[in-house]
Amino acid sequence: MILVLTRIYFPEGTQGMLEWNGTLVCYTIELPWLGNQRRISCIPEGDFVLKKRYSAKFGWHLHVIHVPGRDLILIHPANDAKKELLGCIAPVTKHTGIGKGNSSRIALKKLKAVVYAALERNEVVKISIQPACFKQV
Repeated sequence: MILVLTRIYFPEGTQGMLEWNGTLVCYTIELPWLGNQRRISCIPEGDFVLKKRYSAKFGWHLHVIHVPGRDLILIHPANDAKKELLGCIAPVTKHTGIGKGNSSRIALKKLKAVVYAALERNEVVKISIQPACFKQV
């Protein structure tokens, strides 16, 4: 299973759209791209494996495995990237501003339903992070 995260970069944050089989699962928010610096930048583009993870802070969420130069990159609930993220990815139901969204817990629940079902079937689940491509008219 491959989820595709298409990003648009802004100086204040990163907006994304997460799809599976061409269908929107949720939107995402992240910190701006600052050269993959720990705790202040979103992670680089590429393909990464997702695993289930549990913590007391976030409950069940997702772990993005083997990000170059980074560790403990998670997909967890947050509605404001600059206030609540340290390089992780937050699913949101709707973008409300650059690096901001709403109903993150609802979006994570929807994302987990798709990903956890595949993991229970012993599928490898990957996220492919790429830039948005725009056509000029």
